[in-house]
Amino acid sequence: MTVARLDVANEPSGTVIALAGPLTAPALAPIWSRTKDAARRAKGALIVDLAGAEPVDTSGAALLLALEREHGERITLRGLGEQPTALLARLRAAVPDGPPPKVAPRTVTRTGLGRTLLIRVAFFGETILATLTLPTKLRFLRGGDFFRLTERAGTEAMPLILMMGFLIGMILAFQSAIPMRQFGADIYVAALVSLSLFRELGPLLAAVILAGRTGSAFAAELGTMMVNEEVAALTTMGIDAETMLVIPRMAAAMLVMPALAIGVDVAGIIGMGFVMMILGFPPAAILHQVQMATGPEALLLGLFKAVVFGAAIGLIGCRAGLTAGGGPRAVGEAATSAVVGGIVATILLDGLFAVIFYRLGL
Repeated sequence: MTVARLDVANEPSGTVIALAGPLTAPALAPIWSRTKDAARRAKGALIVDLAGAEPVDTSGAALLLALEREHGERITLRGLGEQPTALLARLRAAVPDGPPPKVAPRTVTRTGLGRTLLIRVAFFGETILATLTLPTKLRFLRGGDFFRLTERAGTEAMPLILMMGFLIGMILAFQSAIPMRQFGADIYVAALVSLSLFRELGPLLAAVILAGRTGSAFAAELGTMMVNEEVAALTTMGIDAETMLVIPRMAAAMLVMPALAIGVDVAGIIGMGFVMMILGFPPAAILHQVQMATGPEALLLGLFKAVVFGAAIGLIGCRAGLTAGGGPRAVGEAATSAVVGGIVATILLDGLFAVIFYRLGL
């Protein structure tokens, strides 16, 4: 391969840089840095002699513009042919004049925790804006995807929900019967377990299962799309990723959570009733206690909490997926972040609801 040649000489009129040979990318690579250094050190006017340079392609024209920037003013060209002159003119018109703007150094460096908080707040704000502008972006929604997400989050999770609810009801009944028996109040185990399921454990257990199954699935799916640059492709095509990917998943999680919570409640009461019958109580007495302890208010409070938990889990799962980095570990880290974040957010929200309901006397 022929390499371009560089000669530097000082004349009364200024510094002369003579370039000879092909001014193409492979030929210029070995002398590119030395040529720019010579232009930077040049005193007075800079003259570039190109009488022995041929051919000249875009790389050669780019080098001439780089020499102008390094020198700080227009350079004088000698021996440049008509075709390279036209090429340089087109390239100069496409490149903005002046040196590249210098970025001022940051005076405040964000810590990892601050950056994470900023990303989460920004994503939450973007989701709110996408929700508010949803009527103008309905074309980005696909009903088939929504029903598929609902089936995966709700119908496919129901067997696990029923099993967990039944086992939790049995465990609570057995554990509650031991201290209650000391006071001869075994029958009130039914009221205790049913009230706990309706107000707290039903939506809480359903949220934990949703975070483990669906939240991690959302994060893994969207994280894979980020790694494969599919989300960037959607944005390039003018498709709002928040509307197309986040809102359907949040809506599906909010829709299925009340059903999952009711599944835990019903299965838990059945498990509790099974234990109570083993302890010798008739079904009519057990059902009466459940009706006395619970009512529409307890059920509605639990369902309200379930909807909020579903929105939080869906939002956190999508956030973990759409903020996943690159590399082979990104998808796994996104799934882990979705599960941990969903469970922590659910417990924090449950504690907040407990305080609010206590102050309101509910």
